Amino acid sequence: MSEQKQAEQHVVIVGAGMAGVQTAVALRERGFTGPVTLIGAEPHQPYDRPPLSKAVLLGKAEGSAFEIDFEELGVELRLGLDVTGLRAEDHEIDTEAGPVGYDVLVVATGAQPITLPGTEGVPGVHLLRTLDDAVRLGPVLERRHSVVVVGAGWIGAEFATAAREAGCAVTVVEAADRPLAGALPAEVTTPMAEWYGENGAELLTHARVRTVEPGTPGTVVLDDGRELPADAVVVGIGAVPATGWLTGSGIALDPGGAVTADERLRTSLPDVYAVGDCASFPSARYGRRLLVHHWDNALQGPRTVAATITGAITGAGGDADSGPYDPVPYFWSEQFGRFVQYAGHHADADELIRRGDPAEKTWSVLWLRAGVPVALLAVGRPRDLAQGRRLIEAATAVDPVRAADPSVPLKAAVA
Repeated sequence: MSEQKQAEQHVVIVGAGMAGVQTAVALRERGFTGPVTLIGAEPHQPYDRPPLSKAVLLGKAEGSAFEIDFEELGVELRLGLDVTGLRAEDHEIDTEAGPVGYDVLVVATGAQPITLPGTEGVPGVHLLRTLDDAVRLGPVLERRHSVVVVGAGWIGAEFATAAREAGCAVTVVEAADRPLAGALPAEVTTPMAEWYGENGAELLTHARVRTVEPGTPGTVVLDDGRELPADAVVVGIGAVPATGWLTGSGIALDPGGAVTADERLRTSLPDVYAVGDCASFPSARYGRRLLVHHWDNALQGPRTVAATITGAITGAGGDADSGPYDPVPYFWSEQFGRFVQYAGHHADADELIRRGDPAEKTWSVLWLRAGVPVALLAVGRPRDLAQGRRLIEAATAVDPVRAADPSVPLKAAVA
């Protein structure tokens, strides 16, 4: 790459979470020598989020800052700075401190939690997305308060796990008929409902919150009139892409607010890329556009962004060793003494294969389409996950009978 071309290009990254930080790192790893500015809305040193619902929340760690020397990396950090708009014609973003010009812009603003209507500003109602959120919730766990968790999704389950570990009385309120209703099918998640009671947490399904009344303690009032006392209420009902600041910019967004990036994570605007929780991308593997709100996507996507940026600057259009961004999505969750992993995308599967009994501590589920694995959920079976993920990546057909035998390694179940 031409040193002169690089030196003339200023890359501005908006968002200092995993996706933004890894984009800066990947640019330097690919030999980019131009100026890189990383802008974050929070005042803290850039940090990793998974420990927030575990070690930080339970007081086992004060923070989870990335072990990266940004000064040595040659990356300018501008923290505690809100970005308010994008003017693509001028190649500028607007911030509270004034406009910032860019040659190349990377949108990595992540997602923001959905708030429970009517609870904004109500004392004792918490979200869990940021380091400050985890710090505010720490004393709740230390004092072993009674807690009501709204939402039995991934975040709700992880917080309930930490709260029970801390000795809190925990009630989880879920509007659907089971945990993880929006993420996985009933035949998979129904057994997971038992995990709550086994660990001393009460799970209420078909339960919608009407209002939260402040007090000492406060009261969560359900639609059916039930009242749940709560020293603290933690809301975990999902997240949406943090793209409100792009309103009026002309950038293409999907109906859910995600930036619609292409197969190399370019947006509809020139010299603007998007990566991580705020961006969807087309998957040839699954024949649809995917929006992946998980850590691994924020780690992997930046490599494609960096390769595309450096290729565009040199006129190569993307390096030969970096093809379209089409990963097998992956995430994990630690809840109620279980390590849960998921790889792939099961929506278009035509066959579900169980490996083991969901009533036991360890089991897994494999989804096939035309005999080929497309997704896998593993509970306490990391070897199944690792081998299944490779089968999904290679689109390798399996023998359903052998694949259903939990004593047979998945790699030995190839058709």
